[in-house]
Amino acid sequence: MQNTLGLYVHIPFCIQKCAYCDFYSAPASPGAMDAFVKAAAAHIREAGAYCGKYTADTLYIGGGTPTCIGAPRLETIYKACVKAFRFSGNAEITVETNPCAADPKLLRKLVKTGFNRLSLGVQSLSDTRLSELGRAHTAGQAADTFGAARAAGFKNISVDLLYGLPRQTLEEWTQTLEAIIKWQPDHISCYSLKLEEGTPMFDSNPPLPDDDLQADMYLSADELLTGAGYRHYEVSNFAKPSRESRHNLKYWTLQPYMGFGPSAFSDFDGRRFGIVRDTDAYVRGITGKSEVIVENTFIPMIERAGEYLMLNLRTDRGVCSNDYTRLFRASFDAIEEKLIRFETHGITRRDGERWRLTPKGFLVSNRVISAVLGAAAEKTPDYM
Repeated sequence: MQNTLGLYVHIPFCIQKCAYCDFYSAPASPGAMDAFVKAAAAHIREAGAYCGKYTADTLYIGGGTPTCIGAPRLETIYKACVKAFRFSGNAEITVETNPCAADPKLLRKLVKTGFNRLSLGVQSLSDTRLSELGRAHTAGQAADTFGAARAAGFKNISVDLLYGLPRQTLEEWTQTLEAIIKWQPDHISCYSLKLEEGTPMFDSNPPLPDDDLQADMYLSADELLTGAGYRHYEVSNFAKPSRESRHNLKYWTLQPYMGFGPSAFSDFDGRRFGIVRDTDAYVRGITGKSEVIVENTFIPMIERAGEYLMLNLRTDRGVCSNDYTRLFRASFDAIEEKLIRFETHGITRRDGERWRLTPKGFLVSNRVISAVLGAAAEKTPDYM
């Protein structure tokens, strides 16, 4: 039986940098894009030679704005992946895009190439909010791009949204959700805006909705989207039946994945490693056969146990007492004591041997996870 593996390729180029974004990106030019694609394809081929026992069942091309490099370059990366790795017949193959970087012709070419899932960065349906965020598209362009993606043949489309924006009201947020529901995307991600150090919005420090209003926004998303048939399967993610992001679930359930491109991370063969956060250095390293790995760490059992608790509690799958004991040879009792206390406040719920967070619990997931990790640390076996 083949082990499964997720593949991630980070495209570091953007048309323009959004005011809130702290993901790694680089200025786009034809020469830089060609050099990157050549290096990434070589890196993928090299890694594939060591992964013969694995079957890739997800490929996620993110960024940056992957589609800004054009369909031919994306096809080159896709072909490098499918040639270097064995792919399952039902593999989920995702590419990210923004409404300003995906015309109908490009979308048709992506489907023809083999991409079967699109992640569309909408963020807001208010032109005012989009301008404040530094986005390069309008609400109308977002709607048009979604329609064009459906017409091109994308049967699995995810939409990214942001809430907790400066001056955003609860009414404005619910109107956005109601409009998006009418589009009928297969998957919706709702993220709270965080002002990250080093970004223009952090420096300008605009006033954001207070905690109570952001909590109302979060719970309204849960109510509206679950009422419309979406499963709230992870803290920030909602999906129609069988449309969960299979690739992202690998991260949340500790399955192996390999990353390519500057700033990408991998979790493979018991180790976690990261790639240099510099496109030129990445290209030089791959083409010159020098080191591009800047972090390479063996993950000890105690850390894996903590990751199991932290990541699984972010999903509606939750944590299982028997699984924890079997996988980590550690007692679940102290953890369960904490979860029982949260249960009395409607934050957690028990289903046999499995514990999950409620929607109210998702809202305070950081607090719950911190308490659970503290309880686990107090009962850590000596061998860990």
